[in-house]
Amino acid sequence: MTAYAELRAQLDTLTTEAFRPELAEIDRLSTLDLARTMNAEDATVPAAVAAQLPRIADAIDAIAARMARGGRLVHAGAGTAGRMGVLDASECPPTFNTDPADIVGLIAGGPSAMVRAVEGAEDSTELAREDLTALAIGPDDTVIGISASGRTPYAVGAVTFARSRGALTVGLACNAGSALAAAADHGIEVVVGPELLTGSTRLKAGTAQKLVLNLISTITMIRLGKTYGNLMVDMRSTNDKLRARARRIVALATGAPDEEIEAALTATGGEVKNAILVVLGGVDGPEAARLLAAAQGHLRPALADARTR
Repeated sequence: MTAYAELRAQLDTLTTEAFRPELAEIDRLSTLDLARTMNAEDATVPAAVAAQLPRIADAIDAIAARMARGGRLVHAGAGTAGRMGVLDASECPPTFNTDPADIVGLIAGGPSAMVRAVEGAEDSTELAREDLTALAIGPDDTVIGISASGRTPYAVGAVTFARSRGALTVGLACNAGSALAAAADHGIEVVVGPELLTGSTRLKAGTAQKLVLNLISTITMIRLGKTYGNLMVDMRSTNDKLRARARRIVALATGAPDEEIEAALTATGGEVKNAILVVLGGVDGPEAARLLAAAQGHLRPALADARTR
Protein backbone atom coordinates (compact mmCIF):
# COMPACT_ATOMS: atom_id res chain seq x y z
CA MET A 1 0.00 0.00 0.00
CA THR A 2 3.01 2.30 0.32
CA ALA A 3 3.04 3.14 -3.38
CA TYR A 4 -0.64 4.07 -3.29
CA ALA A 5 -0.11 6.19 -0.20
CA GLU A 6 2.66 8.08 -1.97
CA LEU A 7 0.52 8.60 -5.07
CA ARG A 8 -2.40 9.78 -2.95
CA ALA A 9 -0.09 12.28 -1.27
CA GLN A 10 0.96 13.54 -4.71
CA LEU A 11 -2.65 13.90 -5.81
CA ASP A 12 -3.45 15.85 -2.66
CA THR A 13 -1.02 18.56 -3.83
CA LEU A 14 -2.57 18.99 -7.30
CA THR A 15 -4.95 21.86 -7.99
CA THR A 16 -6.82 19.74 -10.54
CA GLU A 17 -7.57 17.17 -7.82
CA ALA A 18 -8.70 19.60 -5.13
CA PHE A 19 -12.07 19.14 -3.40
CA ARG A 20 -14.41 22.12 -3.32
CA PRO A 21 -16.68 22.07 -0.25
CA GLU A 22 -18.94 24.77 -1.70
CA LEU A 23 -19.94 22.34 -4.47
CA ALA A 24 -20.56 19.38 -2.16
CA GLU A 25 -24.33 19.48 -2.68
CA ILE A 26 -24.58 20.32 -6.39
CA ASP A 27 -26.57 17.12 -6.92
CA ARG A 28 -29.42 18.85 -5.09
CA LEU A 29 -29.54 21.77 -7.53
CA SER A 30 -32.07 22.05 -10.34
CA THR A 31 -30.85 21.01 -13.75
CA LEU A 32 -30.81 24.62 -14.92
CA ASP A 33 -28.80 25.76 -11.90
CA LEU A 34 -26.38 22.88 -12.43
CA ALA A 35 -25.96 23.95 -16.05
CA ARG A 36 -25.38 27.56 -15.00
CA THR A 37 -22.80 26.49 -12.42
CA MET A 38 -20.91 24.32 -14.88
CA ASN A 39 -21.06 26.97 -17.60
CA ALA A 40 -19.66 29.56 -15.19
CA GLU A 41 -16.77 27.20 -14.43
CA ASP A 42 -16.05 26.72 -18.13
CA ALA A 43 -16.05 30.49 -18.70
CA THR A 44 -12.89 30.80 -16.57
CA VAL A 45 -10.78 28.64 -18.88
CA PRO A 46 -9.95 31.18 -21.63
CA ALA A 47 -8.43 33.56 -19.07
CA ALA A 48 -6.18 30.77 -17.80
CA VAL A 49 -5.07 30.08 -21.37
CA ALA A 50 -4.49 33.80 -21.99
CA ALA A 51 -2.03 33.91 -19.09
CA GLN A 52 0.15 31.41 -20.99
CA LEU A 53 -0.01 33.03 -24.45
CA PRO A 54 3.62 34.28 -24.46
CA ARG A 55 4.84 30.74 -23.71
CA ILE A 56 2.47 29.27 -26.29
CA ALA A 57 3.68 31.74 -28.94
CA ASP A 58 7.32 30.89 -28.25
CA ALA A 59 6.55 27.20 -28.64
CA ILE A 60 4.66 27.78 -31.90
CA ASP A 61 7.57 29.69 -33.46
CA ALA A 62 9.95 26.88 -32.55
CA ILE A 63 7.58 24.20 -33.86
CA ALA A 64 6.96 26.03 -37.14
CA ALA A 65 10.69 26.40 -37.75
CA ARG A 66 11.19 22.66 -37.41
CA MET A 67 8.16 21.71 -39.48
CA ALA A 68 9.38 24.04 -42.23
CA ARG A 69 12.48 21.83 -42.35
CA GLY A 70 10.35 18.72 -42.74
CA GLY A 71 9.92 17.86 -39.08
CA ARG A 72 6.83 16.28 -37.56
CA LEU A 73 4.56 17.29 -34.69
CA VAL A 74 3.66 14.53 -32.23
CA HIS A 75 1.12 14.77 -29.40
CA ALA A 76 1.53 12.24 -26.60
CA GLY A 77 -0.80 11.74 -23.67
CA ALA A 78 -2.97 9.31 -21.74
CA GLY A 79 -6.73 9.23 -21.23
CA THR A 80 -8.52 12.50 -21.98
CA ALA A 81 -5.22 14.28 -22.67
CA GLY A 82 -4.26 11.62 -25.21
CA ARG A 83 -7.66 11.82 -26.87
CA MET A 84 -7.31 15.58 -27.22
CA GLY A 85 -3.97 15.07 -28.95
CA VAL A 86 -5.33 12.43 -31.32
CA LEU A 87 -8.33 14.66 -32.10
CA ASP A 88 -6.11 17.63 -32.95
CA ALA A 89 -3.81 15.52 -35.12
CA SER A 90 -6.67 13.83 -36.98
CA GLU A 91 -8.29 17.16 -37.89
CA CYS A 92 -5.18 18.60 -39.58
CA PRO A 93 -5.21 16.54 -42.82
CA PRO A 94 -8.72 17.59 -43.93
CA THR A 95 -8.27 21.18 -42.71
CA PHE A 96 -4.74 21.87 -43.93
CA ASN A 97 -4.05 19.00 -46.36
CA THR A 98 -1.17 17.76 -44.21
CA ASP A 99 0.19 14.25 -44.55
CA PRO A 100 -1.18 12.12 -41.66
CA ALA A 101 2.42 11.19 -40.88
CA ASP A 102 3.37 14.84 -40.28
CA ILE A 103 1.09 15.47 -37.29
CA VAL A 104 0.61 12.40 -35.12
CA GLY A 105 -1.42 11.72 -32.00
CA LEU A 106 -0.15 9.06 -29.60
CA ILE A 107 -2.37 7.82 -26.80
CA ALA A 108 -1.08 5.50 -24.09
CA GLY A 109 -2.37 2.04 -24.84
CA GLY A 110 -2.76 2.58 -28.58
CA PRO A 111 -5.81 3.32 -30.75
CA SER A 112 -8.16 1.15 -28.68
CA ALA A 113 -7.58 3.52 -25.74
CA MET A 114 -9.54 6.18 -27.63
CA VAL A 115 -12.79 4.45 -26.67
CA ARG A 116 -11.84 2.22 -23.76
CA ALA A 117 -9.37 2.70 -20.91
CA VAL A 118 -6.24 0.54 -21.14
CA GLU A 119 -5.30 -0.25 -17.58
CA GLY A 120 -1.80 0.76 -16.54
CA ALA A 121 -0.85 2.31 -19.89
CA GLU A 122 -0.55 5.83 -18.51
CA ASP A 123 1.89 4.63 -15.84
CA SER A 124 4.44 3.36 -18.36
CA THR A 125 7.40 5.48 -19.40
CA GLU A 126 8.68 2.48 -21.35
CA LEU A 127 5.55 2.46 -23.48
CA ALA A 128 6.18 6.10 -24.38
CA ARG A 129 9.74 5.26 -25.40
CA GLU A 130 8.50 2.38 -27.55
CA ASP A 131 5.88 4.53 -29.28
CA LEU A 132 8.39 7.29 -30.09
CA THR A 133 11.09 4.84 -31.12
CA ALA A 134 8.65 3.40 -33.66
CA LEU A 135 8.35 6.89 -35.14
CA ALA A 136 12.15 7.34 -35.24
CA ILE A 137 11.88 10.70 -33.48
CA GLY A 138 14.73 13.07 -34.37
CA PRO A 139 16.04 16.64 -34.08
CA ASP A 140 13.59 18.24 -36.54
CA ASP A 141 10.56 16.79 -34.76
CA THR A 142 8.49 18.19 -31.91
CA VAL A 143 6.82 16.16 -29.17
CA ILE A 144 4.09 17.72 -27.03
CA GLY A 145 3.45 15.83 -23.81
CA ILE A 146 -0.09 16.46 -22.55
CA SER A 147 -1.19 15.78 -18.98
CA ALA A 148 -3.67 17.60 -16.76
CA SER A 149 -1.80 16.63 -13.61
CA GLY A 150 1.59 17.24 -15.18
CA ARG A 151 2.88 14.03 -13.59
CA THR A 152 1.53 11.29 -15.88
CA PRO A 153 4.48 8.92 -16.50
CA TYR A 154 3.57 8.31 -20.16
CA ALA A 155 3.57 12.04 -21.00
CA VAL A 156 6.66 12.84 -18.93
CA GLY A 157 8.42 9.80 -20.36
CA ALA A 158 7.56 10.86 -23.91
CA VAL A 159 9.02 14.34 -23.42
CA THR A 160 12.12 13.05 -21.64
CA PHE A 161 12.85 10.46 -24.32
CA ALA A 162 12.17 12.88 -27.19
CA ARG A 163 14.52 15.43 -25.69
CA SER A 164 17.24 12.79 -25.44
CA ARG A 165 16.85 12.28 -29.19
CA GLY A 166 17.32 16.00 -29.86
CA ALA A 167 13.66 16.73 -30.60
CA LEU A 168 11.95 19.93 -29.51
CA THR A 169 9.67 19.27 -26.55
CA VAL A 170 6.60 20.99 -25.11
CA GLY A 171 4.95 20.08 -21.81
CA LEU A 172 1.26 21.01 -21.54
CA ALA A 173 -0.10 20.68 -18.00
CA CYS A 174 -2.85 22.17 -15.84
CA ASN A 175 -0.91 22.42 -12.58
CA ALA A 176 1.87 24.82 -11.65
CA GLY A 177 5.34 23.48 -10.93
CA SER A 178 4.69 20.28 -12.88
CA ALA A 179 7.25 17.61 -13.66
CA LEU A 180 6.06 17.65 -17.28
CA ALA A 181 6.74 21.35 -17.82
CA ALA A 182 10.11 21.03 -16.08
CA ALA A 183 11.12 18.17 -18.39
CA ALA A 184 10.29 20.08 -21.59
CA ASP A 185 12.00 22.84 -23.56
CA HIS A 186 8.75 24.79 -23.45
CA GLY A 187 6.58 24.39 -20.37
CA ILE A 188 2.96 25.53 -20.66
CA GLU A 189 0.94 25.33 -17.44
CA VAL A 190 -2.69 26.38 -17.82
CA VAL A 191 -3.93 26.41 -14.23
CA VAL A 192 -7.71 26.09 -14.49
CA GLY A 193 -8.28 25.28 -10.81
CA PRO A 194 -10.31 22.50 -9.19
CA GLU A 195 -12.94 20.79 -11.29
CA LEU A 196 -16.70 20.85 -10.78
CA LEU A 197 -16.49 17.11 -10.17
CA THR A 198 -13.43 16.46 -8.03
CA GLY A 199 -10.58 15.16 -10.17
CA SER A 200 -12.62 14.94 -13.40
CA THR A 201 -10.04 16.52 -15.68
CA ARG A 202 -12.12 15.86 -18.79
CA LEU A 203 -13.88 19.09 -17.79
CA LYS A 204 -11.95 22.39 -17.47
CA ALA A 205 -8.54 20.80 -17.95
CA GLY A 206 -9.71 19.01 -21.09
CA THR A 207 -11.19 22.24 -22.43
CA ALA A 208 -7.92 24.06 -21.75
CA GLN A 209 -5.94 21.36 -23.56
CA LYS A 210 -8.24 21.59 -26.57
CA LEU A 211 -7.88 25.39 -26.68
CA VAL A 212 -4.08 25.27 -26.46
CA LEU A 213 -3.76 22.53 -29.07
CA ASN A 214 -6.06 24.54 -31.36
CA LEU A 215 -3.74 27.51 -30.95
CA ILE A 216 -0.61 25.49 -31.60
CA SER A 217 -1.74 23.55 -34.66
CA THR A 218 -3.72 26.36 -36.29
CA ILE A 219 -1.11 29.10 -35.89
CA THR A 220 1.68 26.72 -36.90
CA MET A 221 -0.22 25.95 -40.10
CA ILE A 222 -0.72 29.69 -40.73
CA ARG A 223 3.03 30.20 -40.30
CA LEU A 224 3.65 27.38 -42.81
CA GLY A 225 1.50 29.07 -45.46
CA LYS A 226 -1.49 26.76 -45.16
CA THR A 227 -3.89 29.70 -45.20
CA TYR A 228 -4.46 32.88 -47.21
CA GLY A 229 -5.71 35.43 -44.73
CA ASN A 230 -8.36 33.51 -42.82
CA LEU A 231 -9.17 31.16 -45.70
CA MET A 232 -8.26 27.45 -45.57
CA VAL A 233 -6.60 27.35 -48.97
CA ASP A 234 -4.89 23.99 -48.36
CA MET A 235 -8.07 22.16 -47.36
CA ARG A 236 -8.71 18.70 -48.79
CA SER A 237 -11.95 18.31 -50.77
CA THR A 238 -13.03 14.79 -49.86
CA ASN A 239 -16.82 15.09 -49.96
CA ASP A 240 -19.57 17.18 -51.54
CA LYS A 241 -19.68 19.70 -48.68
CA LEU A 242 -15.92 20.26 -48.84
CA ARG A 243 -15.97 20.53 -52.63
CA ALA A 244 -18.61 23.23 -52.31
CA ARG A 245 -16.51 24.93 -49.61
CA ALA A 246 -13.48 24.83 -51.91
CA ARG A 247 -15.38 26.73 -54.59
CA ARG A 248 -16.60 29.22 -52.01
CA ILE A 249 -13.04 29.81 -50.77
CA VAL A 250 -11.79 30.49 -54.30
CA ALA A 251 -14.70 32.87 -54.80
CA LEU A 252 -13.99 34.72 -51.55
CA ALA A 253 -10.28 35.03 -52.38
CA THR A 254 -10.72 36.12 -55.99
CA GLY A 255 -14.22 37.47 -56.57
CA ALA A 256 -14.20 35.50 -59.84
CA PRO A 257 -17.40 34.20 -61.49
CA ASP A 258 -18.33 30.54 -61.18
CA GLU A 259 -17.19 29.64 -64.69
CA GLU A 260 -13.68 30.99 -64.06
CA ILE A 261 -13.50 29.23 -60.69
CA GLU A 262 -14.47 25.88 -62.23
CA ALA A 263 -11.90 26.31 -64.98
CA ALA A 264 -9.17 27.15 -62.47
CA LEU A 265 -9.99 24.19 -60.25
CA THR A 266 -10.03 21.90 -63.27
CA ALA A 267 -6.64 23.25 -64.38
CA THR A 268 -5.13 22.60 -60.96
CA GLY A 269 -6.65 19.22 -60.16
CA GLY A 270 -8.95 20.74 -57.57
CA GLU A 271 -6.18 22.38 -55.52
CA VAL A 272 -7.69 25.49 -53.94
CA LYS A 273 -4.45 27.40 -53.39
CA ASN A 274 -3.27 26.73 -56.93
CA ALA A 275 -6.64 27.74 -58.36
CA ILE A 276 -6.49 31.09 -56.56
CA LEU A 277 -3.04 31.68 -58.01
CA VAL A 278 -4.30 30.83 -61.50
CA VAL A 279 -7.10 33.38 -61.19
CA LEU A 280 -5.25 36.19 -59.41
CA GLY A 281 -1.85 35.64 -60.97
CA GLY A 282 -2.95 35.00 -64.53
CA VAL A 283 -0.88 31.82 -64.84
CA ASP A 284 -1.73 28.28 -65.91
CA GLY A 285 -1.91 25.25 -63.65
CA PRO A 286 1.68 23.99 -64.04
CA GLU A 287 3.10 27.49 -63.55
CA ALA A 288 1.00 27.94 -60.41
CA ALA A 289 2.43 24.71 -59.03
CA ARG A 290 5.98 25.81 -59.86
CA LEU A 291 5.55 29.24 -58.24
CA LEU A 292 4.09 27.73 -55.09
CA ALA A 293 6.91 25.20 -54.85
CA ALA A 294 9.45 28.02 -55.16
CA ALA A 295 7.65 29.91 -52.38
CA GLN A 296 7.59 26.84 -50.11
CA GLY A 297 3.81 26.73 -50.41
CA HIS A 298 3.15 30.33 -49.35
CA LEU A 299 0.52 31.91 -51.60
CA ARG A 300 1.30 35.60 -51.03
CA PRO A 301 4.92 35.52 -52.26
CA ALA A 302 3.94 33.19 -55.11
CA LEU A 303 1.25 35.65 -56.14
CA ALA A 304 3.67 38.57 -55.92
CA ASP A 305 6.11 36.65 -58.13
CA ALA A 306 3.37 35.89 -60.68
CA ARG A 307 2.32 39.52 -60.88
CA THR A 308 5.87 40.72 -61.62
CA ARG A 309 6.16 38.49 -64.68
